[in-house]
Amino acid sequence: MHEKGFINLFKGTGPQILAVLGSTIGAISDGMHYGWSAPFMPILEKEDSHIKISHSDVTWLESIYLIGGLAGLPVTIYCVDRLGRKWSILLAAIISLIAWILIGIADDVIYLYIARFMTGLSGDVAFVAAPMYIAEIADKKIRGFLAGVIYVMMLVGILVVYAIAPFTPFYTSSIVGSAFVLIQLITFPFMPDSPYYLLSKGKGEKAKTHLKRLRTGGNLEKEFEEITVAIRRQRSERGRPQDLIINKGNRKALIIMVVLNAAQHFSSISVMLMNLHSILKEAESEYVSYEVAGIMFSAFMLIAATIADFICDKFGRKGLLISSSLLSGISLFVLAGYFTMKKSGQDVAGISWIPIAAVMVYAAVFKFGLGIIPIVMTAELFPAKVKAMGMTLADFSYLFFGLLSVEMYQRLIDIYYLDLPFYIFASTTVLTAIFSWLYIPETKGKTLDEIQFILKGEPIPERKISGQQLENGGNDGDIKLTEVNLTDKV
Repeated sequence: MHEKGFINLFKGTGPQILAVLGSTIGAISDGMHYGWSAPFMPILEKEDSHIKISHSDVTWLESIYLIGGLAGLPVTIYCVDRLGRKWSILLAAIISLIAWILIGIADDVIYLYIARFMTGLSGDVAFVAAPMYIAEIADKKIRGFLAGVIYVMMLVGILVVYAIAPFTPFYTSSIVGSAFVLIQLITFPFMPDSPYYLLSKGKGEKAKTHLKRLRTGGNLEKEFEEITVAIRRQRSERGRPQDLIINKGNRKALIIMVVLNAAQHFSSISVMLMNLHSILKEAESEYVSYEVAGIMFSAFMLIAATIADFICDKFGRKGLLISSSLLSGISLFVLAGYFTMKKSGQDVAGISWIPIAAVMVYAAVFKFGLGIIPIVMTAELFPAKVKAMGMTLADFSYLFFGLLSVEMYQRLIDIYYLDLPFYIFASTTVLTAIFSWLYIPETKGKTLDEIQFILKGEPIPERKISGQQLENGGNDGDIKLTEVNLTDKV
């Protein structure tokens, strides 16, 4: 029975899945860029490295990736509204391809700085445009699953770069990363565009054509009417920057996304992904080499994120977020405790399996919720009128707190030791669980329009609108109100 329900969940969604795969395959390349510094810094620091780097270069090659993302914010704002979601994704892919070429031919650290800056910029555009595109083409019954695909793809990229970097020539990762980008550049131009975006630009017939390409059944006219009503209602709401604060629903969405994006980084994710090999090397485990542990870590993350992606539409976002945050916090406390023992001079050789176990548990439980739910919710929470601004500000917070967490980590380990930053990360992760429980609503199974009413704490209108009524703008007599469940208002 459960198997039949699972099959029915994906019935008729083939075109959407193909479009999502086309829009996210470049995220494998982005994941390789994101995790690039962890395996490559130990390689570049070797005496026989063909590119000579200093200790400060190690920190800056991590930071400039995030700085590139911050610099890409105005580009992102312009692109997603003017070029559209689809062509913004393709622009990001072109920039990423150029960066891979620079890395492949690099014989001086300056090439790496330029490439890392470019990949931060391209990643910023892609990770705003793609979630918007996916949320706007997806059927609500699998929207959570499809929205999480981009994160799964990114984790595939991290696994790939962790697996090949320590064991192959320096340029190999550039060839592999470029291949994924080229596949996207060849296939994605032929995929449908977002009906929401096309309709918002007044291209009604084109929007209807692309919606038909994305659906294999169902009442297309009804869905098109629902999209039209949503666009019209959201157009009536002012789309000025200050409306992100003035409007109750927008304000709550912004608070949720800023806190969750900050929480992701202050649960140590960027620090882990960019410094995993050096952290495990310092742990001096006698059981597993840090190169192999890095591959295991990324594999655990990928498996956990894939499972979470399949079940977030069944069990909901909120429960996964709370449980993931609590368990991540516990694993980070254990890791911090190990480094405290090591710092105090205790013999930890017999328990050197603990840091390996702690980071593996962290990899699994973090990606089970906290690592994937925020990116699903980012595309769900903001209405069309302020979506580009809202997602860009949320993205700014993601990059800002990412940079802040990496800088804090590097400075604290230079002055103190590895235990202090991980105690901080553990504490903030537990606080995230409390925030999620008290403030974040459940968005599972809700349309994008219904989510806006939930955020405002208003009843959801059940619209029954004919084609003629749609042309006339509808009337209050055609709207029936249904109460929002009180648990969704928390």
